[in-house]
Amino acid sequence: MLYFARGNPTEAISEEGLREGLTAALERLGPRRRVLAVGPDITRLHSQAGLLTQMAWSYYGAALRDVLPAIGTHRPMTPDEIKRMYGEIPLPLFRVHDWRNGIVTRGEVPASFVREVSEGKVDYAWPAQVDRLLVEGGYDLILSIGQVVPHEVTGMANYNKNILVGTGGQEGINKSHFLGAVYGMERMMGRADTPVRRVLNYASEHFLKDLPIVYVLTVVDGGGGRPQVRGLFIGDDQECFLRAAALSLEVNFTMLERPLQKAVVYLDPEEYKSTWLGNKSIYRTRMAMADGGELIVLAPGLREFGEDAEIDRLIRKYGYVGTERVLALVAENKDLRANLSAAAHLIHGSSEGRFRVRYCPGGLSRREIEGVGFAWGDLDEMMKRYQPAGRKDGFHVIDGEEVFFISNPGLGLWAFRERFREI
Repeated sequence: MLYFARGNPTEAISEEGLREGLTAALERLGPRRRVLAVGPDITRLHSQAGLLTQMAWSYYGAALRDVLPAIGTHRPMTPDEIKRMYGEIPLPLFRVHDWRNGIVTRGEVPASFVREVSEGKVDYAWPAQVDRLLVEGGYDLILSIGQVVPHEVTGMANYNKNILVGTGGQEGINKSHFLGAVYGMERMMGRADTPVRRVLNYASEHFLKDLPIVYVLTVVDGGGGRPQVRGLFIGDDQECFLRAAALSLEVNFTMLERPLQKAVVYLDPEEYKSTWLGNKSIYRTRMAMADGGELIVLAPGLREFGEDAEIDRLIRKYGYVGTERVLALVAENKDLRANLSAAAHLIHGSSEGRFRVRYCPGGLSRREIEGVGFAWGDLDEMMKRYQPAGRKDGFHVIDGEEVFFISNPGLGLWAFRERFREI
């Protein structure tokens, strides 16, 4: 059922508008005694999920028993990050998702189904895993709150991904990421119907029906430099997601008439501290980059490769070496086979030799950057040259050279029109 829907590509929904929409939906749901909010971490700061969670807390009061950030394999949020994103919600309400040990397997998507939707590229069953808190917490409402935006693993972020991946387990996360990587991210980004989404939908239909999940989905436009909420969709089935995804495709997808010879992407240091996250600069621009072009990533907060210590080790060990080499490494090495999400990430983060990626990090050395297969750039020098503060997204001429600037890769998807048509 769709409880609330509002949005179009030109509308700017105010804070009060968000509150009115959420309140209208919660009124339709009726009284609840025990509520869990499942929102994103600081890496989705601009989603407005933190603000919406605060509004839910204000509405329910003591009935909002717990807040579970859907961190997937990311590191847990710090108290400062929680305060910045979730405001005055008391810290004791926050729980930490343990994606290795704190999960319950509700069922298994058959290998035959996964094989069919992947066009035979993988042949394994997929476990539908969620944080045990969702199952054992005794909730009469689970609010899954987040932003729908083009995504490299599922095609479009959020909806049941927030539950089955964001609060999922190691095996499910690994296998979903690997499925998306071998099928091809460029075939999926910006699309609501993908192999990974079909697997998640199968799991929702067969294994999550008993959980009282309601999805609160935003669509946010970051193209003007200051994020604007263009849509709010609230419901308990796929309709709210499809409505949000259709709007996101209009709002978050920039189609270019010619490929980019040089792009500069800025990574906010509060959101992007690892290449695990910062490689959105590569994922979201790869369909726009010209062969032989250069992508410059200004990353003042970059201090690690993986959000998880073991994944960080694997990235350092194997590097971003391209699909063919990564698949060979998976076949040859047990540690990579045991961490297929890391293998998928290595595929995602490679330009396949088609264009150069130059990382300009604030907390990693030149040796570390070059050791994983990227070119290195001096951050101070590049910040002075490209001056990202206050710069609008789009084309600029800098030192006589045309440059395409992106202030936050997590808020969009960019593609060269002819390349997108070919995929």
